[in-house]
Amino acid sequence: MGWLDALRGIAALLVVLDHSSYTFLPEFRREMTPVFNSGRCGIIMFFLVSGYIIPASLERRGCVRTFWVGRVFRLYPLWTAAVTAFLVLGALGLTTVRDFGGQSAATVALAHVTLLQELLGTRNLLVVLWTLSYEMAFYLLVVALFTVGLHQRSAATALVLAALTVMGATVGSALPAAALSGAIGTGPLIVLAAVAMAAAIGCASAGPPTLRRAGGLLGGTLALTLVVFNSMVPMWESLAILAAMFLGTTVHRAENGRTTWLWAAVTAAAVLVCAVVGAYAGDAVVGSPRNGWLTAFLLAVLAFGVGLASRRRRVPRWLTGLGTISYSLFLVHPVLLAVVDTTVGRARHDSPLLEVAFCAVLLPVCVLTQRYIEAPGQRWGRRLARRVRPS
Repeated sequence: MGWLDALRGIAALLVVLDHSSYTFLPEFRREMTPVFNSGRCGIIMFFLVSGYIIPASLERRGCVRTFWVGRVFRLYPLWTAAVTAFLVLGALGLTTVRDFGGQSAATVALAHVTLLQELLGTRNLLVVLWTLSYEMAFYLLVVALFTVGLHQRSAATALVLAALTVMGATVGSALPAAALSGAIGTGPLIVLAAVAMAAAIGCASAGPPTLRRAGGLLGGTLALTLVVFNSMVPMWESLAILAAMFLGTTVHRAENGRTTWLWAAVTAAAVLVCAVVGAYAGDAVVGSPRNGWLTAFLLAVLAFGVGLASRRRRVPRWLTGLGTISYSLFLVHPVLLAVVDTTVGRARHDSPLLEVAFCAVLLPVCVLTQRYIEAPGQRWGRRLARRVRPS
């Protein structure tokens, strides 16, 4: 699986480059973003890798309960550390905590704890956290398909989502961003979604098959409803993200002989075509020109294909090492950048040496957070999973 680690490492560096360029390379960013959005490219690469790995993890376990235990202990320990560090630094005046538009601290906290805040009409405490909302929505959909026995239909799922991407481009402009939040209120929606999510995970992890299916369907319905009707980004982009994730799953099935490579290629072509149509027919992505977004999406899929084709080759250790700390790179860098922006300020002209110096500080910190926060959390998750696994 070294090629997947390499892709994660490259994806993390692309996201770091995108965000750090605001601070250290403003001129370079202004020239690059209209033709290539490095952050979106890295994020789509992450989503493709998740699509490849996550359903396989669930099916290998064969148990929804242990799957959720593994996901919780994979995501939340470092998430908790990063969010706590950011808030503590904010209390000390070293970072700036954004305004949440009049939302109460309780609803903001609840939305973030579900990881669905991007789909619940709530601004992200850290800029990168929006991607975890789509990860969580994907988990809920994967569990839904697994509980009803449709998890092998990955290509069909990707094709349906690709078709919905085009539909979202044509009808999505008629709906405002976070339409459900506007209709029933952000606070009530957050509470309703949190209760529904807890019920869905609890029921899907239970014993009786009927209850498992009901929980799976509840979670899948919640995820798809929020993605379609309450995303902060255009509807077509939300659906294109999910289509890309299920494309990753389709590739995994082709590699393991559960579908044909021809069917996987057709799925990839359909997802790419629908993404292009969606980008040009739908609303523009905030902060990302259409050409820059499309280049990022296409290059992410190309990079995933190159990685797949090279999967039997030896991967340099430094790349797999970057993949190992990629989640730390992803969550830690915005905290450090927030400190720099608040205390020193952003450069007016490109400062490549400062960019290098930032990375020289970031990488060792991420090695430490991976070793002392991520790795122990995963070990605890494995131990708990063995205890709660049905006999």
